[in-house]
Amino acid sequence: MSGEKEEDSFGILRIYDEPEERRNVPESSGIASLHEHPAQSQLYGVYGTPPPSLGPPMQHSPVYQEMSSMTPQQWALQTLDRSELQAGWLSEAEPGEEAEFSPSVLPGSEFGQPCSSPPPSEEVLSFLRAIPPIPDEVVVRQRTPRESWKVGRLRHGKKVYAIAIGGSTHHVYTCGQGYIKVWDASALHAWDKAPQAQLNFQDHQNCVLTCKLFPDEQSLITGGLSRTLTLWDLAPTPRIRAQLASTGPVCYSLAISSNAQICLACFKGFVEIWDLQNQILIRKHEVPEYGSRCVDIVGNKFWTGGEDTSLYSWDLRSYQKLQQHDLQHEILSITHDPSEEWMLVGLRTSDIIILHSHRKEKFKAVIHKYIHHHNLKFASCGSYFVSTLDESIHCLAAPSLQRLFQVEESTEILCCDVSSDNQYLVTGSKNSATVYKLLY
Repeated sequence: MSGEKEEDSFGILRIYDEPEERRNVPESSGIASLHEHPAQSQLYGVYGTPPPSLGPPMQHSPVYQEMSSMTPQQWALQTLDRSELQAGWLSEAEPGEEAEFSPSVLPGSEFGQPCSSPPPSEEVLSFLRAIPPIPDEVVVRQRTPRESWKVGRLRHGKKVYAIAIGGSTHHVYTCGQGYIKVWDASALHAWDKAPQAQLNFQDHQNCVLTCKLFPDEQSLITGGLSRTLTLWDLAPTPRIRAQLASTGPVCYSLAISSNAQICLACFKGFVEIWDLQNQILIRKHEVPEYGSRCVDIVGNKFWTGGEDTSLYSWDLRSYQKLQQHDLQHEILSITHDPSEEWMLVGLRTSDIIILHSHRKEKFKAVIHKYIHHHNLKFASCGSYFVSTLDESIHCLAAPSLQRLFQVEESTEILCCDVSSDNQYLVTGSKNSATVYKLLY
């Protein structure tokens, strides 16, 4: 594949609220597990404990190979009525989508319902019947928050354009014009507590628009209205480790590889690729001028998007364009799930595009509300993500898209983050940050 433009038809997904009959069903009951979406069950292998193997193959047919990666419970889910499964996940497809999303080519084992396949042989069925059932109480399920509790406010004093929160220390970093403020854990449950530290910039016009916390949470990188990217050491006290001289005036977005060796910085018309360990600029990679507001990195690919409404994927080794998806609306955010299997793209219309990072599976959660700000953040556990749409916060389960909770703020939300221990959600707005405790 070399820069091919994709036919952009999408399976349509529905964001839904919890049905009334499920609210009083205990989590561990068999009824609850029967009501779960099949996609949620099959994602345990991606987001949680991998499903156990069924043993050495008895035959090597494609049917067996598909079934051998499934638990008996997942196999039982596949035998449910096909129309029931489809009704739970997909509404009517857009015109022209029937061929791509016919039952035989519906999405695979991560997002959506299982792919259809020929009936298994009697030998395979006998083998499955011989497997003892797995007790429901030993099945590991990733938790999702049932609601949030607003516990504090961090008074930054100016607009909070970027924010980060650590999971081990629960320190929060609020970033904006002129300074960064650092808040310790004691400030999270307070409404008027002073910050632990304030990091002033030499140039008071310098404004941080984007920040990324390193996976070990010992370092932070910031970019914005400055011709430098700043690397910060956070422990024992925050200090500048290095300033990386960038070639553009405004950095709109940052992305860090999962091993923290590569950083991508998005400028108008190009992306800088940095070696963080050696603090060396590897490449200044040209991208479409109006397709460079957002950037994300997954494995050996990186993704860019912006005002030109197209999502691009690029090879990090050859720097060739791999794909181009025409999304028809301005792209405001790009992120990925912890397994690095799925990309989430937030549009100006509030819609969320969900596409597989290397397969041709593409979906759209349609909201159709024109907004100014759209932020997306996946929880590190992978069982839910947060979408902020102007003043609204939506917490959605993955992959079912069940709305776990919704919160309205009084001012537009400019940024958000979820702590890596999945305990706190923080949002940045006009002159402060709001702290939410996630309740499970």
